[in-house]
Amino acid sequence: ENLMIVDLLRNDLGRSCLPGSIHVERLFELQSFPTVHHLVSTIRGELRPERGAWELLRDSFPGGSITGAPKRRAMQIIAELENDPRDAYCGSVFYVSADGRMDSNIAIRTLVFNQGRVHCWGGGGIVADSEWQREYQETFDKVGRFLDTLEAFA
Repeated sequence: ENLMIVDLLRNDLGRSCLPGSIHVERLFELQSFPTVHHLVSTIRGELRPERGAWELLRDSFPGGSITGAPKRRAMQIIAELENDPRDAYCGSVFYVSADGRMDSNIAIRTLVFNQGRVHCWGGGGIVADSEWQREYQETFDKVGRFLDTLEAFA
């Protein structure tokens, strides 16, 4: 799953970066947290002179970890299957500094408070050899702390 995401992001970056400048700096780095372990990969590229952070963001959005591949067809299928828009879930939180550097993430585990209601989103990636029971459980593992906290306030 992580390798598929890395390949998708390298392709997305290729729209805005100088040829040959895209490099995978870290691949499958294990980061452990109290309730979940993540494999993290870091990809870096140098923007073409005529491209800026906004073009990069536009050309890379939504992220490959959200859509899967092939990206456009996957987005069509998501739109057909899901009844409601995702709002902040699967959106992006980012900054662009005065010197043009940008860092971003994808809001995969998300709480939204709106009109007295709380919405909790989480998900997992599905690939050809996924076992649906494990993917389903992974979703609860990822949002478990959110759910525990919300129940404490109920």
